[in-house]
Amino acid sequence: MENSRYRWVIVAAGGLIGCVAMGAVFALPVFLRPMSEASGWSVTGISSAMTIGFLAMAFTSMLWGSLTDRWGARPVVLIGASLLAIGLALSGLSPSLLFFQVVFGVVVGSAAAAIMTPLMTSVTAWFDTHRSLAVSLVSAGMGMAPLTMAPFAAWLITGHDWRTSMLILAGFAAAIMLPAALLLRQPPVLQGAHQAAAAEADPTGGMTVSEVLRSPPFLILVFTNFFCCATHSGPIFHTVSYAVTCGIPMIAAVTIYSVEGLAGMGGRIAFGLMGDRFGAKRVLVLGLLAQSLGALAYIFASSLVSFYSVAALFGFIYAGIMPLYAVLVRENFPLRMMGTVIGGTAMAGSLGMAAGPLVGGMIYDATSSYQWLYIGSFGMGIGAFLIASTFRPMPNRKPETVAA
Repeated sequence: MENSRYRWVIVAAGGLIGCVAMGAVFALPVFLRPMSEASGWSVTGISSAMTIGFLAMAFTSMLWGSLTDRWGARPVVLIGASLLAIGLALSGLSPSLLFFQVVFGVVVGSAAAAIMTPLMTSVTAWFDTHRSLAVSLVSAGMGMAPLTMAPFAAWLITGHDWRTSMLILAGFAAAIMLPAALLLRQPPVLQGAHQAAAAEADPTGGMTVSEVLRSPPFLILVFTNFFCCATHSGPIFHTVSYAVTCGIPMIAAVTIYSVEGLAGMGGRIAFGLMGDRFGAKRVLVLGLLAQSLGALAYIFASSLVSFYSVAALFGFIYAGIMPLYAVLVRENFPLRMMGTVIGGTAMAGSLGMAAGPLVGGMIYDATSSYQWLYIGSFGMGIGAFLIASTFRPMPNRKPETVAA
């Protein structure tokens, strides 16, 4: 009974930590203009730190996931929270653009991966029932970042220079995340007799980590997540600019993001409930198809009202489907390597997120139009849908016995 109640504490702590961590990372766009004006660094140069951050998240996710399997979520999240605060503080003290790009991109990006992957691993392991809802609630906490941390960062930058604001943000992040990380506990299923029972019920029949990472179910999830994130990253990054090219004033165009974010909050909860009722795979596959259609719908938007309508639909869908990957991992892979597998899928997703803005910019530079960006996103979405449709559970494989 105590464990049944405490698992919701894990959800609350995970949502809070994720909100602060993601909010700190995505505070960079808020600081972008003041930083450029005060330092003389180019907007492109500062923005590239975010791309480096996505790549760092990608290439360290599996490492942090493996350490989570070995040590548990709490120590890894404590390391990640400490690195995040240190990275933000050093970013505020940066003597050059190159130093800033390395510190914010590599240190802060890697730290974010050290927080996200263990949180999802821990929450999925704590729940046998309401698992999709629990993961979605943690994701919803992360989704609160634009509504909470972004205004906080904007308030800081109006009263302080960007360096002081970055230092304050670092202290605030440490003050919230470190105590919250102490609330994380090892899931009961990974303790004592429960762990032995879980090993006995291992559906992979004792396969090694290397064998699981080469297995079709894992590779399908990796490619699905890459194409899924590549589908929505371009539209997320370029839609405000697209709306401006349609004649919508910048101040009004920026509000499209707010509509998308608010819709995403509802999508996380709705898809979590549907995942528990109808199954994570079924809901994910249908959601991927809907996401591709939502991306295509942007080419028909021209007025602010039509942009709001498409953004609400698109945000509801893409935010809703993302937590379902962790649920599928929990249902189909052994607990002893769940962090590694979730880290692998997160790596693919981060690479997809890094690709969308770059490819979208190249398309616009080549065609002076965003139309092919959304058509391309539709194609990527259909690819994700078709790949996910082939997903099958890990085949049972019993250990071979040696004849006497």
